[in-house]
Amino acid sequence: MVSRLRARFWYTARQKILTGVVAVAVVGSVAGYAVDRALTPEDRSCAAGVERPAGSAECVGVNGDGYDFGVPDLTEIAGLIRTENRSLKSGEYATIALLLPLTSTDPGMRKKVLYEIQGAYARQYRANHESNSETPKIRLVLANTGKGNAHWSTTVERLKRMTGGEDRLRAVSGVATSSTEVRQAVAALTGAGIAVVGTTITADDIANGAGAGKNRYPGLARVSPTNGDEAKALAHFGKVEGAKALLVQDTRTGDHYTDTLKAAFSASLKGAPYEPQLFTSPPDPTEEGTTANTFRQITHLICDTRAETVFFAGRHTQLRQFINALGARGCAERPFTILTGDEGSYLGADAKLNRSALKAKLTVRYASLAHPDAWQPAPGRAVPATGGSTAAYETFLADIARASAKPVPLADGQAIVAYDAMATAVHAIRQATPQGAQYPELADVSTQWPQVKGSLRVEGASGWICLDNYGNPFNKAVPIVELSQDGTQKFVQIAWPERTPPKENCLPPRRG
Repeated sequence: MVSRLRARFWYTARQKILTGVVAVAVVGSVAGYAVDRALTPEDRSCAAGVERPAGSAECVGVNGDGYDFGVPDLTEIAGLIRTENRSLKSGEYATIALLLPLTSTDPGMRKKVLYEIQGAYARQYRANHESNSETPKIRLVLANTGKGNAHWSTTVERLKRMTGGEDRLRAVSGVATSSTEVRQAVAALTGAGIAVVGTTITADDIANGAGAGKNRYPGLARVSPTNGDEAKALAHFGKVEGAKALLVQDTRTGDHYTDTLKAAFSASLKGAPYEPQLFTSPPDPTEEGTTANTFRQITHLICDTRAETVFFAGRHTQLRQFINALGARGCAERPFTILTGDEGSYLGADAKLNRSALKAKLTVRYASLAHPDAWQPAPGRAVPATGGSTAAYETFLADIARASAKPVPLADGQAIVAYDAMATAVHAIRQATPQGAQYPELADVSTQWPQVKGSLRVEGASGWICLDNYGNPFNKAVPIVELSQDGTQKFVQIAWPERTPPKENCLPPRRG
């Protein structure tokens, strides 16, 4: 009995004390772990040079070591870039960054991004292996600005730091959308003395020009014609009668592609009898919104006019909605032609496009930035003697075959233009490199654009790239493309902003 009482009171008390000590130790350990977690910053890195900004799950930054930014479609091409970059020796290269919204969730933008990277890589490979051992060699890195280019500032700051040290960043290409964020990124990069070569930016106000305050982006060059030049080329091609034309335009402002396109179309439609038909796209124009309802109403009003040609100033999502609506119009017996800018190039891959609308006496034509048939001879269609060449395009075909195990789609022109932009950046870097030096000074690259003309032009796969003194392409070839009834994109002919192809010397005339 005594032993039982001793065990009940003595050992139980001792166990309680021991249990208490253990409990305190455990609580202290847990508390210490919590404090350590609180004091230790969360690891938000994704890869070398890439991390998730506060409040975002996107991996943003710059990488050339094969990181695909969590986008499986980019894994193959990122690996090819890694292999090429690893073959370069320290001190023998200059770096070019491709600035794009790599983690965009929009299907059309994802394809555009992939094709542009493939085109840029194809030209990097040629620069390093098939350019008569010219120097410096070229290192290519991918720079992600995030969905909608929302994190452009973070990535641009990273690029600025890469101009020194082993990176020797000397140019940025990509820069592929005419948005406010892209304009801000271009301003920040060129303001830091970094040369920029835009691929598919076409807005007239993301460009330099003559006059006070017009050289806002010193060091910016572009390989695509402006919206103004596209509109002029379309007008020369179509010979549109203003009395039978109508403009349908987006009222949302701040989108530099749409703003400058509707201004260019308005200028070419002076004297047209009808006021523009208006719609307002969502803040993110890749979203469907409610504009389809507006277009259903606009088609009724178009039927009330004598119009035969409709100029459309808007992004591709709204363009597709408008085509679908016009295909179901009440005045089905009347034929219509829709003319628009290079956003039409997305239509071929748009699964939501109603192909039957194209059979309803509806012709859709757009000014493309490039097309695989533009410089290919065909029965009844001669290749222009100037402004581009079949040889340059065939060189591109050989190069782009290296960029993927599968054929790279070329109908939308994205890979072609990115290849040409990369060629222009490489040209400037090598022209700026002093004899006997391994690479150029940063400031010397952005001063090369006024000399890219005449015999120093870039023989682009999309056509000659002859820049004026402000970095804009002069009289660049504009392929006019028609959307066929099966959704394929059929080349019609090359049009020219100056009506006819450039002369052999390709020297821009004096303006004013």
